[in-house]
Amino acid sequence: MPQVNTLPGTTDKRLAALLTLLSENATIVISGARIAREIGVSRSTVWRWVEQLRELGVRVKGQQLTGYFLEKVPDILTPDLVRKRMKGSLFGKRVFHFFKTDSTNRVAMELGYADEPEGAVVLAEEQTAGRGRAGRSWHSERGAGLYVTLLLRPKLSPVQAPLLTMLAGLSAHTAVLAQTGLSAELKWPNDLLLNGKKLGGILTEMHAEPNSVRFVIVGIGINVGQEKFPGEIAATATSLRKESGRLHSRLEVLVKLLSQFETDYNRFLREGAAYVVQRFELVSGFANGKRVKVDTGRETFVGMTAGLSADGLLIVKRDDGATTTVIAGDVSEVM
Repeated sequence: MPQVNTLPGTTDKRLAALLTLLSENATIVISGARIAREIGVSRSTVWRWVEQLRELGVRVKGQQLTGYFLEKVPDILTPDLVRKRMKGSLFGKRVFHFFKTDSTNRVAMELGYADEPEGAVVLAEEQTAGRGRAGRSWHSERGAGLYVTLLLRPKLSPVQAPLLTMLAGLSAHTAVLAQTGLSAELKWPNDLLLNGKKLGGILTEMHAEPNSVRFVIVGIGINVGQEKFPGEIAATATSLRKESGRLHSRLEVLVKLLSQFETDYNRFLREGAAYVVQRFELVSGFANGKRVKVDTGRETFVGMTAGLSADGLLIVKRDDGATTTVIAGDVSEVM
């Protein structure tokens, strides 16, 4: 299967190598001549790229006649660092990194149509048009959250593909718990909450034939280091930093997320839908016994959640006595 070798807007490999070199020698002064030699560019290019890194918030200190050093190791998800930590993994081979892009899902869709193999990872430090479900926007502050999309080519029927949304939520729940000790609530089908506020979300999209999936992209956004949010979401959004009171490495969260998702994905492919459904019912407080309001776009009703169907759809016992299986819609807790 062909591989996409270059992609417009991705971080220059040599610029990423400069950042990796500085990171691996933090607080040590490295001469411009050595940097130029090791990454294969001119000294004037090194100076220009150092200025670019400073504009992106990387604290590179320059000393006249001696060289450059990092005042603080930046929490930037360079492909080299990700590949090194994910060596041997499905998600450790092809990493596409952007300092800024419109949407990692949009990029991953392009890769899917271009026959990029399964396992490609698209990362962005910042998104200008991050997306959530139902066309909503996703606030993507530079260097503060995880904005990652995975390209998958599972042998599934199209009706099973939405289970990957729930699977990604389970993987994110486990990764957050392992990194922070915080147990995020899973709200069907795609939200992670902490103390009732939105911590993260999943947006799954696919290209399929009538009976088979050609590819699926799974976009995952997790708020990690944000201290505050814009006014329109300030009351409803939260981050790992706000909830735990301390900073967390985005790289560590990402590595845990990718490793856990690979494990969960392989089990799903082996064991089928029951693995996802049973685990989601066990982990999610929203799946059973939660009083909710459901807006399907066609109607709105209130009732009590009563588990999931074999395909992962939400079952709600309505106040009017009827039982409805929710295929898609907004679900919110009724206090």
